[in-house]
Amino acid sequence: MAQKRLLSLDFLRGLIMVLLALEAAGLYHVLNDAAEGSWWHNITIQFDHHKWNGLRFWDLIQPGFMFIAGTAMAYSLHKQQQNGVPWQQSFRKALKRSGWLFFWGVLDYAVRKDGLSFELWNVLTQLSFTMLVAFLIFRLSTKTQMIICVGILLLTEALYRFTNVPGFDQPFTDQHNFGNYVDLLLMNKINSGGWVAINCIPTAVHTIAGALAGKLLLGQSAHKAKQLLIWAAVCLVVGFGLDWLHITPIIKRIATTSFTLASLGWCLLALAACYWWIDIRNHRRHLLFFTVVGMNSIFIYLFFEIVGHRWFNDYVTAITNGLMDMAHFPEFLMNLITSLIIFALEWGLCYFLYKKKIFFKL
Repeated sequence: MAQKRLLSLDFLRGLIMVLLALEAAGLYHVLNDAAEGSWWHNITIQFDHHKWNGLRFWDLIQPGFMFIAGTAMAYSLHKQQQNGVPWQQSFRKALKRSGWLFFWGVLDYAVRKDGLSFELWNVLTQLSFTMLVAFLIFRLSTKTQMIICVGILLLTEALYRFTNVPGFDQPFTDQHNFGNYVDLLLMNKINSGGWVAINCIPTAVHTIAGALAGKLLLGQSAHKAKQLLIWAAVCLVVGFGLDWLHITPIIKRIATTSFTLASLGWCLLALAACYWWIDIRNHRRHLLFFTVVGMNSIFIYLFFEIVGHRWFNDYVTAITNGLMDMAHFPEFLMNLITSLIIFALEWGLCYFLYKKKIFFKL
């Protein structure tokens, strides 16, 4: 029996990609600059990462990206099992996908104006690891996978707290933690923004949890949304509790255990809400705007990260700002319209691919 398509998954994946595309088009930067010193600056800063200890809306996008990837993987593997695909063949496919994710993640940061660079901070390089881990344990029981997730988080705590490398023995201090030390070993550099490559270890929990959520939604339980809400509540209470009790601070840039759990709680809550609203209550209007982007998520991500940042955005800006400048548009309005035009062109590209049934997959 064919599995009914999970439209809430398509919507969430599309929503995340739309938010990322708007960020790449410069919209949030334009709004944040305009809001400086006003009351609504408290809203616009939610579309930027927290500097260190704290949690903003934008800190949830990358966990959501990795969580939804795990949910989509569960549906893909379920379909493969229904079609009689042997595990070895699925493993080769998963290994190939991880290899391509790693390649594109490294390439995204590799070409700079001052030469080539090797960096492992991109979400795709992180995802290449987390997807493979989630695949390898996918057939284990839910209880066993949860135990593995707890073990991953305990390992993260141990690495930061007990390795005691001279100069890098301050677990939750920027530039002086174990993650920074590993970056020196891997890349001979430390990220000035505090990001670390070994975030892929704790954030594997996001992808594993996404796969578990997918298995739950594929099952026969009559209380799927309720189960997701229970998982969400547990993660939120433990995650924020660790921070409020000053045990482990919520720090997105090094993916502390408290951050991993708190952000996972929000991901589970979002999936539960969308599943209830879209797939159970059957509210399906206006989904196309998001799904056309989500169905080519890897393609559009690479487009605005590589082509957009290096050529497309500047080219469009030169044309639109040039024309509006001749009409004496205010600077804020010029920048706002330009960012929306860049996004509209990228959305249009996704729509064209959708209509032609062209979908890029790894």
